[in-house]
Formats: sequence, structure tokens, C-alpha cells
Amino acid sequence: MTMQKTQGYLSGQFLIAMPQMKDPRFERAVVYLCAHSAEGAMGLVVNRLFDGLTFGELLEQLGIETGPECSRIRVHLGGPVEGGRGFVLHSDDYMHDSSMLVQEGIALTATVDVLRAIALGDGPEKSILALGYAGWSAGQLDAEIKENSWLNVPADPSLLFATDLAHKWEAAIHKLGVDPSLLSVEAGHA
Repeated sequence: MTMQKTQGYLSGQFLIAMPQMKDPRFERAVVYLCAHSAEGAMGLVVNRLFDGLTFGELLEQLGIETGPECSRIRVHLGGPVEGGRGFVLHSDDYMHDSSMLVQEGIALTATVDVLRAIALGDGPEKSILALGYAGWSAGQLDAEIKENSWLNVPADPSLLFATDLAHKWEAAIHKLGVDPSLLSVEAGHA
């Protein structure tokens, strides 16, 4: 499986919501960008849990037998679009025909096969299960970045798969060498 990096686009990066983010769905959000091109962008919020549904309950709804690995998997709220659709962002030690390599070491699978593999203990070493996604139409994300709504930084797999969701936003901002309390709400344009 090959991966093409398109110059000027942010696939494989974290989007970090600025402190003044007005949309409550993205307040203090860290989004992993799975795809970004001239046609638009798609990402998964990686620091919010989906309330009211466990991995075991999801598997039960899908008729998949649960195994011992099921208790350690948490269901994330991937974003406001198609909340009933599931995605697994994972280490590339697990690859299926339907898996897409996003960047070296990180893949995305959106089929039930990966859920079965995780339930049986044969899935990827590291994973994030998300319901729903964040999506932007052509030029929308670029405009939001210019409006000072988002910061971006190359994704760090250790932070991506970290389980401490409460501090992921601050940790992502610190990867830029920035103190979150010093961020300005005003956009600067040279």
C-alpha cells in the first residue's frame, strides 16, 4: 500500500482548536486529519469520549462476540458528521484490504473486520475507535485556519494514542512550543 503526500495539505497532522473556538462541538478539540485535499478534509476528534456506549455494547449491537480485549477499548466521539458510522484509527501493524495508510505508522479502517480483529485480540497494537467524523468542504478548513480557529502540528503517534484525554489538547499545543494562555484571539496577516 502506498501513501502519497500532497504538498500544502495537512493529512497526518493534528488540528488544535484555538481557545476562542466558537463551535462547542470543537471546543478544546484535537482532530487527527485523515485526509485533506482541494476537495475538502476529513478528520477524527481524538480527545472526546462517546457517552453512553461501551465497546462491548457496540459489538453486541453488531452481533460480534466479545473477548478480553474489549474492556480496554473506549468509544470516541469522532465528530458531528454521520454519528452512526464507525472508524478505527490504528497503528499499521494491522492492515486489511480496506485499510488506508494515512501516514507512516498510522492507518484508518472503516469496516467491521477491524472490530472483529480487536475483539479477538488480533487487531492493531494501538487504536482509537470513533463514531462520526469531522468534515470540511472544499476550502472550508483553509478558511478556518486563516480565521485563526485552528493550529496545526505534525501528529505524534504517542500523543495520538495516549489515553489521557483530559490533557491531550494542552499537550498538542505544547508540541508547538506555545503556552496556551498566551494564544491571541486575533489573527495576524502579513
